[in-house]
Amino acid sequence: MHEYAGVGVSPGRVIGLVRQMPKPVSEPPAGEQLASSTTPDEAVTALKAASQAVQAGLSARAQDARGDARAVLEATALMAADPMLIKAAVKLVRGGASSERAIWDAAASVAEMLHNLGGYMAERATDVFDVRARLVAELRGVPAPGIPAASEPFVLVAHDLAPADTATLDPAKILALVTSGGGPQSHTAIIARALGLPAVVAAVGVEDLADGTEVYLDGTAGTITAEPGESEVAAAAAWASTASKLAVFDGDGRTADGHLVPLLANVGGAKDAVKAAAAGAQGVGLLRTEFCFLERDTEPTLDEQVAAYKGVFDEFAGKKVVIRTLDAGADKPLPFLTDASEPNPALGVRGYRTDWTSPGVLERQLAAIAAAAESSAALVWVMAPMIATVEEAGHFASMCAAAGLETPGVMVEIPSAALRAEHILGQVEFASLGTNDLTQYTMAADRQLGPLAALNSPWQPAVLQLIGLTVTGSRAEGHDKPVGVCGEAAADPALAVVLVGLGVSTLSMTPRALAAVGTVLSSVTLAQAQDLAQLALAAPSAAAAKESVRAKLPILDELGL
Repeated sequence: MHEYAGVGVSPGRVIGLVRQMPKPVSEPPAGEQLASSTTPDEAVTALKAASQAVQAGLSARAQDARGDARAVLEATALMAADPMLIKAAVKLVRGGASSERAIWDAAASVAEMLHNLGGYMAERATDVFDVRARLVAELRGVPAPGIPAASEPFVLVAHDLAPADTATLDPAKILALVTSGGGPQSHTAIIARALGLPAVVAAVGVEDLADGTEVYLDGTAGTITAEPGESEVAAAAAWASTASKLAVFDGDGRTADGHLVPLLANVGGAKDAVKAAAAGAQGVGLLRTEFCFLERDTEPTLDEQVAAYKGVFDEFAGKKVVIRTLDAGADKPLPFLTDASEPNPALGVRGYRTDWTSPGVLERQLAAIAAAAESSAALVWVMAPMIATVEEAGHFASMCAAAGLETPGVMVEIPSAALRAEHILGQVEFASLGTNDLTQYTMAADRQLGPLAALNSPWQPAVLQLIGLTVTGSRAEGHDKPVGVCGEAAADPALAVVLVGLGVSTLSMTPRALAAVGTVLSSVTLAQAQDLAQLALAAPSAAAAKESVRAKLPILDELGL
């Protein structure tokens, strides 16, 4: 047996056969010409045959897909046989270019033209580049990029997954995810948790695993074992039995001694809200409003926003829904709001700060939230992302008051906000800890980078200390303001216990984590959680903090978490 070590980001113990994500298609050499043994007619024939093959393959996959994935595949299939693209490539071939170079350059020209047209047509530029890679792969006789197709479920291994890759990721066909890149709060990790797929990231060397290799993956321990033995087979069978017991949350988050800890859901639109309500979520701790704004080049209208927000509010009538105002910037650029040329977007104009450079967008969004809340029975709270100072918190609270929103709050994801929580919470009614960014900014470690995965752990004692300071600040100056966690840390059952021990009042997570977190939380008293929190704070490292806490929670091993 050969074992690979990484960072476990989504629990589960499974055995399956490896399928490697095809490597990205490389650009043909600039100016590459037709081989002397190939005529232009032969090259054109090969090009058209590749177009037909790619279109047929994508159309076949679309028939087996559902929802958004089907739409993505159908659109790409149409582009594969686009007359404008193929005609431009044929012209270049007739001029002496190789088939691969011709389709590469033709696609670049078509994409630029679509981009310049703006709006919906600009969005199609991404389809052109996807098709270009598929056509070049077909011409070379190598696997096409993207999630591989297979008749049987498999363990997907890749360097990392791009957001576009996940559109065609079918949980019925994927047993688990393994990447050599990424970190515990990377896009791949978040997707794995949302889909309930066991996953390990930052596992160096896994790209050397051959297709068809049988592996055992432990998404908690962060290990992948090639050619597993009897003990691994038994562990996977035990997990399969346990997983069914963790599928349902009873809707009652509390410790063993009755201390209430409402377990809420992170959602990104009405469809997510339906699933969260069905999973028993006690409310919404984070409604990401970016879903209204992304993939468009103009600001959504007031009516469009009202309808979108109300679709979520109506699923949680009588319950709390915490809505975050637009968190544009960094990895969520918007053409009408953010500057793509910023040298360091993570430290640039993002979140609340966009109101400085584009005043009016936030004000109109708050008006839309207020209108949606007025026509709904949900208890709507509103928070701003990327708040760093007392002045910013006060300004946001005044904007909410002007819009008629009575419960303003802030995201604590910048260390300065945690350090000044006492004064910031004097301006607003609540705080929610965004542990993904709080960890990134505290440790100065990009959460997407695999080599920095160890630094980018929410178990870092420095991060836990900032969480504790935020709670302490919320109880100062005679006020007692609620502090929740809506970052990915809340989905870790062991870390959830620590967060409650630090004084966090609510936990918000992907709906799939509700049952596991609720089960583990109900196994400890509040005093035990407080003791475990102090144990984690005293640890010399993130790894030591996690190990010491897990050793005191035997239920985790019993449940395979």
